[in-house]
Amino acid sequence: MEILGYVGALFIGLVLGLTGGGGSILTVPILVYLMSINPVTATAYSLFIVGTTSTFGAIQNYRKNLVDIKNGFIFAIPSFIAVYLTRKYIVAEIPKVIFESPILITKDSFLMLFFAVIMVFGALSVLRKKNQNTNNEEKRNLILIGIQTFTIGIIIGLVGAGGGFLIIPSLILFAKLPMKKAVGTSLFIIAMNSLVGFIGDLQNLEIDWQFLLTFSAISVAGIFLGMYLTKYTNENQLKKIFAYFVLVMAAIILLKEM
Repeated sequence: MEILGYVGALFIGLVLGLTGGGGSILTVPILVYLMSINPVTATAYSLFIVGTTSTFGAIQNYRKNLVDIKNGFIFAIPSFIAVYLTRKYIVAEIPKVIFESPILITKDSFLMLFFAVIMVFGALSVLRKKNQNTNNEEKRNLILIGIQTFTIGIIIGLVGAGGGFLIIPSLILFAKLPMKKAVGTSLFIIAMNSLVGFIGDLQNLEIDWQFLLTFSAISVAGIFLGMYLTKYTNENQLKKIFAYFVLVMAAIILLKEM
């Protein structure tokens, strides 16, 4: 199963490189079900893996002038504050047993069930036809952006995913960025969110650095492969296939945990 886990690490990077998001949502299930890592630890490891992988992707996109640094910071600051606070204080304070009746739901089960729900919404957001018209006349409201990105940060902190499926639509709608630039900027934001969130875990967990760095290195190799393959793939078709795959994964998690 460990070999499949490392193959999964390559796949995480591959999907991030191809689509600019989405691969991170697979990290926690791969760590939990293939590498037999505790869900709380897995969400922390996921933040480091996703953050490191996205950093390399963001650097490559920056070189292609596909990262909007100004909007990146506007969106990132509220969310990475929320991610840090969630990882350092909220996750640590969730009780080991959430419910005992009518069914037993532990902290680990709760995190995986919540993650599965987020996977469903993420997949549906990819499948839903979006209006990507960047000439939308809706006024840019910094307070609304701050509230929205802070909320996204809490979700990212709880589930350990990068949140690209939530960030990219926000960049298109509020920052009026074209799709390719939204993808590149999203990787920049994901990198900051994830790595800052991981810092919030350092005092609460014992980290297996050898495993974490090995897994991350394979994922980084995957993102370079994915960015290379973008020349030869149909992005829209790939996103649909990936979305259906995520729905199947979410269904498996729900069945297993319930």
